[in-house]
Amino acid sequence: MYRWEITRAALAQRVLAIVRADSAERATETARALLDAGITSLEISLTTPGATGAVAALRRETGDDVMIGAGTVLDAAAARTALDAGARFLVSPNLDAEVIRTGHRYGAPVFPGVATASEAVRALELGADALKLFPASALGPRWVSDVRAALPQAPLVPTGGITPRSAPEWIAAGAVACGMGAALAEGDGAAVRARVTDLLRRLAEAAR
Repeated sequence: MYRWEITRAALAQRVLAIVRADSAERATETARALLDAGITSLEISLTTPGATGAVAALRRETGDDVMIGAGTVLDAAAARTALDAGARFLVSPNLDAEVIRTGHRYGAPVFPGVATASEAVRALELGADALKLFPASALGPRWVSDVRAALPQAPLVPTGGITPRSAPEWIAAGAVACGMGAALAEGDGAAVRARVTDLLRRLAEAAR
């Protein structure tokens, strides 16, 4: 797939699941539960011990319709390691030009972290495929609508403190998707499936 196709597929559901755990095994288990519940795009945070092993395992298990990426990618070395493991996209909490260049060199979209309008413009100039607004909890949905009034071309993905309850408000404000971690994956399989089904419905309604 081309980079733009991966970006579109990764953000199609308007939610980007974030998996962070204390082991690769737990991360893989959580990721499988989310995928079974209907999530089609998720990132494994590189703060997880053995994260690249989890990325590789999930890529072996899933087809082209599932987007498995790597999160908390802080530098070019981490980016290359994640890509070698099979990550289809890269997400960072910060804005690092070398991470973007590395991802693009190997055909992978990169969603760097921004927290100001100036950082958003700089990220776009560097070729970022989407912008992770982080930490979103410090800003609020009004920030998205205000900034997009001036920068309607900025594809913002608020992350940090987003919950299934608050996510539709961010989408209604103009975000293209929301990054969501533990709040999405709590409980047993049935609870996760019910939560994901309800969330996807409400996000679609908010986008309209």
